[in-house]
Amino acid sequence: MKNIAKLIDYTLLKPTATIDQLTKLCEEAMEFGFASICVNPINVASCHNLLKDSKIPVCTVIGFPLGATSTLAKFAEVKHALQDGATEFDMVINIGALKSGDLDAVYGDIYSVVQAADGNIVKVIIETCLLTEEEKVVACNISKDAGAHFVKTSTGFSTGGATVEDIKLMRETVGKDMGVKASGGIKTLADLEAMVKAGANRIGTSAGVKIISEAK
Repeated sequence: MKNIAKLIDYTLLKPTATIDQLTKLCEEAMEFGFASICVNPINVASCHNLLKDSKIPVCTVIGFPLGATSTLAKFAEVKHALQDGATEFDMVINIGALKSGDLDAVYGDIYSVVQAADGNIVKVIIETCLLTEEEKVVACNISKDAGAHFVKTSTGFSTGGATVEDIKLMRETVGKDMGVKASGGIKTLADLEAMVKAGANRIGTSAGVKIISEAK
């Protein structure tokens, strides 16, 4: 059970998230020992304070959920979140630039976030449901070249979430030395196990407690 918990970024990214819900998220993260909690940037400081007596990291999202903010804005968002206590950053790529073939822009966007994060973990959300197979491979390779630590399937706010096929492709593309995070639609222990078997080593889900309960 503990090993499963260490795979999970316990997530609350709804715009309606209240302080009571965030408090519960942090309390449950401490109880079960999740890999991190993942919240919107506006909630980082509050959650960092709630978790100050624990070793649970605060993860936040950058350029979320569209990836369509400027590189400068993403850089600033990371720096502000760092000050508030975040130590993991899940950024959304410039999807339009990727689909336009402007790979320098995609690389520069990711590289800027990696630099802003100052050695802390950066996970690159490529939003697989919007990409062709070729674009998925290109996005993974650019993320690796730019120094990111993980590639991640989805925001959970677009037209689809993680699939076993995408996780296999992403793992094959980045190899053994980079993380692969599955997120979007993972609600059960069976979902988690399928993603891990396919090559994921981090899972983003709001159903963390339910999955741990199933594992018991």
